[in-house]
Amino acid sequence: MTVVIYVEGTSDQLAMEALFASLIEQKHYEGITIQFVQEPSGDKKKVLLTKVPVEAVHILWNNPDTHVVALPDLYPPNKGFDHRTYDELAAGIYACFNTELQRCRIYDSRLLSRFHVFCFKYDLEALVLASEQALLHELQMNHFTKAERCWTIPTEDQNHDHPPKRVVEALFAQHHRIYREAEIAPRVLGATNYWELADRCPQCFKPFVEFLTAL
Repeated sequence: MTVVIYVEGTSDQLAMEALFASLIEQKHYEGITIQFVQEPSGDKKKVLLTKVPVEAVHILWNNPDTHVVALPDLYPPNKGFDHRTYDELAAGIYACFNTELQRCRIYDSRLLSRFHVFCFKYDLEALVLASEQALLHELQMNHFTKAERCWTIPTEDQNHDHPPKRVVEALFAQHHRIYREAEIAPRVLGATNYWELADRCPQCFKPFVEFLTAL
């Protein structure tokens, strides 16, 4: 079995590979290949929301032992189609998938059972903020002061006006550092246990962890 997981960018791909390194290796020995794939160019979120489900139809039709996963950010809202919540996001992606099935006159319901939609709520940095010990180590700190701790817990309860990435950028700026997501996010998440993160991010990330571990 092969599981192809589409994410928006380099930082998402590298961070997920670091976080799930042990699980990817374990599943490999069980005969399951897990691949994180980034969208290469253009409006990455719009492409992932509207083009990936179309590609998924053809991948799944031609590869019966494959699953395809869309794993976009929830932020920013209304890219590709109207959405602000995970339910609206998923409904829009599945609608694109079903439209392509109808266009291709494919009437095999098993394809839909192998297409899955999850998201980062509101972006990958919800997981970075939830990886508190690893984040403290990255910043060479022992604890966050009350003034520094300006985010909502659980971190998936941020919002579109104040998404986690902006919080992380501001936190690093306070320590005279630039948040380079493709370097720092993989380092932080690579030092964190994915089940601990799932418990801290139960709304959207935990279902994704449960999906991967149950493969």
